[in-house]
Amino acid sequence: MKTRIPHTYVLLFSLMLIAAVGTWFIPAGSYNRVIQDGRELIDPNSYRPVEGRPAGLPSVLMAFPRALAEVADIVFYIFIIGGAFGVLNRTGAIQSGIHSLVRWLGGKRTLLLVILTLVFAVGGGSIGIAEETLVFLPALLLLARSLGYDSLIGGGIALVGANAGFASAFMNPFTVGVAQGIVGLPLFSGLEFRLVLWTIMTVVTILFLARYAAKVKARPEISLMYELDRQRAPVEAAGNEEKFTGRHSAVLLVALLALVLLAVGALRWHWGIRELSGLFFGMAVVAGPVGKLSLDETAKSFIKGAAELTYAGLVVGLARSILVILRDAQVMDTLTHALAATIRHWPSSISAIGIYIIQNLLHFLVPSGSGQAAVSMPILAPLGDLLGITRQTNVLAYQLGNGLTNVFIPTQGYFMAALGILQIPWSKWVRWLLPLLLIWIIIGCGAVLIAQAIHWGPF
Repeated sequence: MKTRIPHTYVLLFSLMLIAAVGTWFIPAGSYNRVIQDGRELIDPNSYRPVEGRPAGLPSVLMAFPRALAEVADIVFYIFIIGGAFGVLNRTGAIQSGIHSLVRWLGGKRTLLLVILTLVFAVGGGSIGIAEETLVFLPALLLLARSLGYDSLIGGGIALVGANAGFASAFMNPFTVGVAQGIVGLPLFSGLEFRLVLWTIMTVVTILFLARYAAKVKARPEISLMYELDRQRAPVEAAGNEEKFTGRHSAVLLVALLALVLLAVGALRWHWGIRELSGLFFGMAVVAGPVGKLSLDETAKSFIKGAAELTYAGLVVGLARSILVILRDAQVMDTLTHALAATIRHWPSSISAIGIYIIQNLLHFLVPSGSGQAAVSMPILAPLGDLLGITRQTNVLAYQLGNGLTNVFIPTQGYFMAALGILQIPWSKWVRWLLPLLLIWIIIGCGAVLIAQAIHWGPF
């Protein structure tokens, strides 16, 4: 008998209910927060019980709309991305460009997959791209299917490639930079060790994707997405003759300029989600007429593209609802305190792995990189000092714990939005990625043990 997997919305709502029930049994507690160098940190010695506020039915029902309000910028960013790519797809420039690229590479599909995955791994390891991958997913989905692969490869190139780099990042400012700053380490110290780790993680990830892609190309029916992908709009096989016109070149040039502005704006001008939303709205406004669409056609294409991502936008709010319930009940600090207390008396080598495990568990509750650093490092760094764990090793355990499950846990908003864009059920993605995730976790465990054994420093 075939097991029926619940819809992603059902899974997330079930987690909301579990979290709400948990607030009636988990004691409420809180740490004092202090502001240091403009960052909010936790005083690790200030934990105290507080009056509980268990979640009732009104809290559960209000968690979703409140969560949507909290992540409104991300939700509308997703809608605008959908609209912008709806316009690009309507011009035909993406499809024509993909076919032209594959012909130029002489049909070397594996080489193309390796290059693209490597690019995203470099982005994850250096500037910490994560949410930014959402922009590329519609085009990568089209590319993968036109090459004879499935939608899992389309999402895997960007999401899995970037996450391999993000988790093992050699100079990610949002994780390594923030955590090292909190514990007082020189910024990006220990770069050589992390470069070796990044290389191992990236190679393993590329081999996983390339091996799976080859299997699906040979036997499409083995794909977990086989039936669902057959229900999508058909795409032409890559390599078919299709004229690439000057109009297509102009549209892709507009898209390229937008992506360059995205990189420059994020790095130099510190653009956030709203500025990026404005950028892609502007791209849609320009790309339509450049692609010879009328203003009415441009508007209709934008609306259609945005409507197709309704699932993705709403799922971000559902994922956030779980955290809203736990935070309002004031039990998140209690969970953090209990996890830290668990390993307080373990030997140093085992304690290092304990911190690594704690960071992975904590990431489910605090999916933000900088947020998890602010919550965990002021507690676990002094604890590590007592246990003989270097702060550099402690930061590594945090970095891996924060990154490895980014494209696995349902509380990570951008990941669930990505699955919505790709129209891949969470359950199918998890079944596909689980073997690689286990390999990642083992590699991370080995890295933490080695770092502890060599007393990786400077301290």
